[in-house]
Amino acid sequence: MIKRRKTRKVKIGNVEIGGNAPISIESMIKTDTCAVASTLNEIKKLKEARCEIVRVAVKDSDAITALKRIVRKSKLPIVADIHFIPQLALDSIEAGVSAIRLNPGNIKRRQDIELIIKRAKEKKISIRIGVNSGSLSVRASTVADSMVKSALDYIKIFEELKFRNIIISLKSSDVMETVSAYRKMSVLCDYPFHVGVTAAGPFLTSAVKSSIGIGVLLQEGIGDTIRVSLTGDSLGELEIAKEILASLKLGSFGPEIISCPTCGRCEIDLKEIVDDFKERLKELKLENMKSSLKIAIMGCVVNGPGEAKDADIGIAGGKKSGVLFKKGKKIRTLKQSEFIDTLIREIRVFRR
Repeated sequence: MIKRRKTRKVKIGNVEIGGNAPISIESMIKTDTCAVASTLNEIKKLKEARCEIVRVAVKDSDAITALKRIVRKSKLPIVADIHFIPQLALDSIEAGVSAIRLNPGNIKRRQDIELIIKRAKEKKISIRIGVNSGSLSVRASTVADSMVKSALDYIKIFEELKFRNIIISLKSSDVMETVSAYRKMSVLCDYPFHVGVTAAGPFLTSAVKSSIGIGVLLQEGIGDTIRVSLTGDSLGELEIAKEILASLKLGSFGPEIISCPTCGRCEIDLKEIVDDFKERLKELKLENMKSSLKIAIMGCVVNGPGEAKDADIGIAGGKKSGVLFKKGKKIRTLKQSEFIDTLIREIRVFRR
């Protein structure tokens, strides 16, 4: 059991962040915010994939006009991502967003920050102080120390103005810089953390960097909401984020599939079987299952029987056949052609 860092609780819309709230998943919309229909369609798909919070870029007055329409129709809380122009933060708050993200590296004047905080107080919304290694204005001995100092300087202003609906993020594209910054900050405040590795690259690179960076921090109890940064589709971000949480037993997003990596002992086309099974699983819409379910599809006599017995439902495959196990008990022998249909039937029984 992971012992999570104790933090105060804040809210983004109806989503609780920190305290004893579950770790939430965020994503950033990839479309131009001015393309209202496309933006709302992406939000809809993200909600269906169990994203809980979305962030949209607000870069000019045209985006504000679109933002008002998006906020009215969005099924997820909207965080406005603000850079360089303080007035856009004020306008976004008036547009009805659930939170705003400010970057200390490019919104620096105290009078601007004070105006934004005053308006956020009036509307009772949260502010994420989002420090990024690519836009630092404060320099210390290391990048991690620079990010921490930048955040602390900003927090001081917020606290002087009695504003504590704050979420902190300290992101670098370097995994160890990111981990170091969050570790240092975790003992200096009790604000909840939004955790991620920024600019993590295309799918495979992002999956590795994010899994290491986010995974290490979550395992240490650091992190209250996460976002995987991906050069690609936002649904890919959700796919990686859900796998990270599921692997650490911090979330359940449908069945866990155990399958062997295959070797010269494997006598079935295990990859094809697993791929086909995953496609069939989509028909069952199991993402919202409250009970966790472990399914093993194995193709080797060495570890196959043991993994299959350890799963809720498992098949230990051999040459053109396999043995079905349920909750550790051997049920019967199957033909290879029966594997997938049998698993689907057993899952439906389990689901009832």
